[in-house]
Amino acid sequence: MNKETIRQKILLHLEEQLKLAIHAANEAKSLATHEESIAETQYDTVGLEASYLAHGQSMRVAEFQEAIQTYRNLPLFEFTEDTPIRVTALITVTMANGELKCFFIGPTSGGLELVIDGQKVVLITPDAPLSKKLLGLYEGDTLDFPGQGVDAEILTVR
Repeated sequence: MNKETIRQKILLHLEEQLKLAIHAANEAKSLATHEESIAETQYDTVGLEASYLAHGQSMRVAEFQEAIQTYRNLPLFEFTEDTPIRVTALITVTMANGELKCFFIGPTSGGLELVIDGQKVVLITPDAPLSKKLLGLYEGDTLDFPGQGVDAEILTVR
């Protein structure tokens, strides 16, 4: 599994989400400026609500643009067995039942699930509870897996 492939899949997802956000922002702006949105009474808030929606959608666009730029400029660090886990680590853990789970620690967009070479990879951010347990650990360490109540062993860190 290649970290550059992971980055490209994350970027593809973010760019798709950006397109949707731009479309939603344009629709909200159009609604906010439409002649039927002009308040006829002091209680008519359609135009005001539409402007709030347009502002929120514009903020989403900016967040996606920032995330895309962050991932484009993100250095992908190489890890050895002596390198502690940090951002850009690709981690494979084995659960007590033998199940393998893969995680990529990225700066933003946590929760995204990718399938790469038939393996599910979950994107987590440094603020996630699991990341907080993983950061600073090494290949071969064990940790109490959040929400599972079982230990997991870190098989690989790349």
